[in-house]
Amino acid sequence: MHGLINRAIELFVRDTYGRRMWLDLSRRLDIGPAEFEAMLDYDDAVTDRVLSDLERLLDKPRCDLLEDIGTYLVSHRNDGALRRLLRFSGVDFVEFLHSLDDLPARARLAVSDLELPQLELREHATQRFSVTVRDPRPGPIRFGHVLIGLLRAMADDYGALVVLEHRGGRDGTEIIAVQLLEVRFAEGRDFVLGVV
Repeated sequence: MHGLINRAIELFVRDTYGRRMWLDLSRRLDIGPAEFEAMLDYDDAVTDRVLSDLERLLDKPRCDLLEDIGTYLVSHRNDGALRRLLRFSGVDFVEFLHSLDDLPARARLAVSDLELPQLELREHATQRFSVTVRDPRPGPIRFGHVLIGLLRAMADDYGALVVLEHRGGRDGTEIIAVQLLEVRFAEGRDFVLGVV
């Protein structure tokens, strides 16, 4: 597993539940230094152990935990870099959805060895979409659940009202249903091109 993903899980735990919880978790799991190095690769088993222990500690299923991580990646106030990168994808939530197919390639521009699952958007009817998530090497993280959290946070960011549903998956493929109820349901968050 890419260290950037493990580092994101670490920061989610630290920022949401406190540094002490992360230090206790890393010590209990004996994962070496208390912090993951973002540019190293880790065995998938390490990520699986961290997520399994978090499931137990928080009494939360992994799918919900992964959705929370996806939301955190976009909405946490400590680091808006991913949010800014995603907001470049369109002026509204619909344009953002249509840019999802390019997300893995754009991520590789920033981090060349980061392999994200392939995303494919399909429009079934006015304001009804599905996103197919294809992960050639599925591991401890089902990216579809992370994507639901990310999409929920981005919808809020744009001020859109959406219903998201994970339709399940198998053989490394997941389907997410997206129903856009209102494009301009609420005032979206301000977006400034530069760092504020």
